[in-house]
Amino acid sequence: MRDLFDAQLINGAWGDPGLYVDFCDERRALLFDIGDLSRLPPRKLMRLTHVFVSHAHMDHFSGLDHLLRVVLGRKDRIVLYGGPGFIERVEHKLQAYTWNVVQRYAVELVLEVREHRAEGGTRRALFSSRNGFERCDLPPAAQPQGDVLHEEHTFRVRARSLDHGIPCLAFALEERARVRIAKDRMTQLGLGPGAWLRELKHALLSGAPGTTSLQVAWQNRDGRHARNCRLDELRDIVLDVVPGRRIGYVTDIRDTEANLSELQQLLAGADRLYIECVFLQADAAHAARKHHLTAHQAGTIAAKLGVRAVVPFHFSPRYEGRAAELEAEMLAAWRA
Repeated sequence: MRDLFDAQLINGAWGDPGLYVDFCDERRALLFDIGDLSRLPPRKLMRLTHVFVSHAHMDHFSGLDHLLRVVLGRKDRIVLYGGPGFIERVEHKLQAYTWNVVQRYAVELVLEVREHRAEGGTRRALFSSRNGFERCDLPPAAQPQGDVLHEEHTFRVRARSLDHGIPCLAFALEERARVRIAKDRMTQLGLGPGAWLRELKHALLSGAPGTTSLQVAWQNRDGRHARNCRLDELRDIVLDVVPGRRIGYVTDIRDTEANLSELQQLLAGADRLYIECVFLQADAAHAARKHHLTAHQAGTIAAKLGVRAVVPFHFSPRYEGRAAELEAEMLAAWRA
């Protein structure tokens, strides 16, 4: 079954934290943290629709300038999510520049900034290139269910506020249930694969009525084909519906019971966990002073969460050339 998305660390284990999530069947992507973006070509930055920022330390937030430089005048909208004070931080970045020409660009860029608060509620503001990115406050968004930040037919993003000496968001990217298609049945019905399969999956997962009409269009060596079909006519090509993948992104947190409790509610049983492993356990005292995890602590958290796979990152440069030690320490704690 084809995956909905492909997730990759932008800068590997050593560089600025950042997870780029590319959707396989759509020209769009998500980004978790926005530090050094120099390794992402402009075509990938242009795919971004939503950016989720854990906190505003420089190595997690400085890339906003680079992103703006690439998309300005070429892309119409990006939604940014962050924690307390995030709207003001974006505003300060934007107002540091002179915007006396951007209002004439053919493509208006609108940044919608959403600020997640641990106590509940979401503040919102718009910044448009048409008025020099002056801040326009919006009414609070309708409160999503629980800890959900963003939700669509095929996926959702959840977040919990953790302790890094300051609030820091941990994220869960959750694929909705996945629909398996029987290609032999599709061929028997005289249909071919195309974008309509995505619409079929959306309709099924959103509970659309059987009378819903879908435009089924495809192309093969005999030319282009199209027909209208009711949703209940297409159900026979569906094998089953299986749970979707869940991916966690956790960085810059202290090793505390309170943080673990929040993570258990967010990421228990996740398919893959991206988690910081900044220091070796021998330097645990230094890690505590810096409000970071050791590799052993990260592996222990992964074990307690019961995740299926772990990807360590955010290694401290003090261990240059010793990546194998950090990985081994984390894996030993996870497997134990």
